[in-house]
Amino acid sequence: MGEMIDVTALNGEGSFKAYRAEPETTPRAAIVVIQEVFGVNAGIRQKCDRLAAQGYLAIAPDLFWRIKPGVELNPDVPEELQAGLDLFGQFDQDAGIRDIEATIHRARDLLGGAGKVGAIGYCLGGRLAFKTACRTDVDASVGYYGVGIDGLLGEKHAIANPVLLHIPTEDGFVDKPTQAAMHAGLDDHPKVTLYDYAGEDHGFATEMGDRRSEASAQLADERTAAFFAEHLG
Repeated sequence: MGEMIDVTALNGEGSFKAYRAEPETTPRAAIVVIQEVFGVNAGIRQKCDRLAAQGYLAIAPDLFWRIKPGVELNPDVPEELQAGLDLFGQFDQDAGIRDIEATIHRARDLLGGAGKVGAIGYCLGGRLAFKTACRTDVDASVGYYGVGIDGLLGEKHAIANPVLLHIPTEDGFVDKPTQAAMHAGLDDHPKVTLYDYAGEDHGFATEMGDRRSEASAQLADERTAAFFAEHLG
């Protein structure tokens, strides 16, 4: 359904690739899809295709382009899982936010200069979706099993538009104290909604592979669809 396009980076840093999926009719809005540590792989492209089927223009930027362009890893293969974790350690998150902001600009251009743009991210992307809500003018943001968000709570005052976070309670990368800190810091924020998924682990809403938990994935995606319908149109 989709194709690779070029996005011009901010500050004259060059350009990078992004996967774009478009609906068959005029887009209702655009959504930037933020990758896990496994790159813009088949699962992320499928996320974009699903959003396009719902009527959105979906764009997934290759955030690892400065390190290794075109990364596509399978988290069910131990060596590729480790490769993703290694890339996470090398990744400049502030540069990643600039690339997401550039992708938001590109999305607005593709919408004809008008229309809303949301963001959705998974794992590393869930963390970056939260940072995007804090640091850009994105219209709505969703994070699935975002890592290390407790360390970003000092930026929560900058959140101006709605944010939805999906939190699996048995997340192997986000421990119970971190989850408790997220709730303590965000439950009373007027723009932020948190949902817990009892017994679920990191990656439960992946499109494919061993990590997917069907019922919870469908529930989270239904909540996301309703959230975007309300805040993006």
